[in-house]
Amino acid sequence: MTRIEVPARLAEYYDDYDGGPEWIAALPELVTEFLERWDLRPDGTAAHGYAALVLPVTGKDGTPAALKFQQVTEETAGEATGLREWAGDGAVRLLDHDPASGTMLLERLDGRRSLASVPDDQAALMKLAEIMARLTAAPAPAGLRTLAGVTDRLFGDLPGLLPGLADAGHRRLLENCLAAVAEVRGEPGDRLLHWDLHYENVLASLPGSGRGPWLAIDPKPLAGDPGFELLPALHNRWDDVTATGDVPRAVRRRFDLLTEITGQDRQRALRWTLARVLQNALWDLEDEDDEGELQEKQVAIAETLLAHSA
Repeated sequence: MTRIEVPARLAEYYDDYDGGPEWIAALPELVTEFLERWDLRPDGTAAHGYAALVLPVTGKDGTPAALKFQQVTEETAGEATGLREWAGDGAVRLLDHDPASGTMLLERLDGRRSLASVPDDQAALMKLAEIMARLTAAPAPAGLRTLAGVTDRLFGDLPGLLPGLADAGHRRLLENCLAAVAEVRGEPGDRLLHWDLHYENVLASLPGSGRGPWLAIDPKPLAGDPGFELLPALHNRWDDVTATGDVPRAVRRRFDLLTEITGQDRQRALRWTLARVLQNALWDLEDEDDEGELQEKQVAIAETLLAHSA
């Protein structure tokens, strides 16, 4: 019988989750259960992020795969639904799923190689945009969270938190973002969004698999407009942006490339990107540790996009 040891860092992350310590305590038994249920054997060292444990395995026929374990929450509940809808087109393949525990059996990818490892910033961005175009081509299946719901929360909660911002200029910036988003609020879209599409969530396929070469992992599926997907690609690898010496120009260049490859209307995508800025601002203002401040890169992106809104 195989029994894994839960990585200490993952256990620490779960200390702050509702029911997290109990889930961590039950995790070794859960791993053993699914290795036996799906006739799998461990095939390497487990990896983890903030929420999931991923164990390399092989099936009875020797096929490499990966077992993913994570607590079932509002954020993770739609992952299998999204992966099933994509059916491997631009994203990792879902091979099996247990809805009760949230356990997933996935095709195995090369966890050592993500788009973050591609040296050329533009080349990495183009690959990400190509993946984004494929993913957002799919209609969202029923039952997922919606961008309409996200937007309703922004307009309901954010205005009351704005007085908590110490910088009056930042308050005006968010008010201008709200005004811009109000113009598209009534058309939230119906595409299947990944919601967390950044460089480290795009991995290389295994050599000889005939897949990829790059595939998205770890979605937080949402039904909405593709413009809501752009912000992570605008602020990831921010050092590459600041190194240009002209942040607004570099942001515009990224934005124009993303919208061109994904075929989005720029003014509409601009407004939904500002909605994503607002969502991040809402989270920051709700977090007592952030002391009522906005992230510098979020401010830079919002200012750049607002300057180019029609």
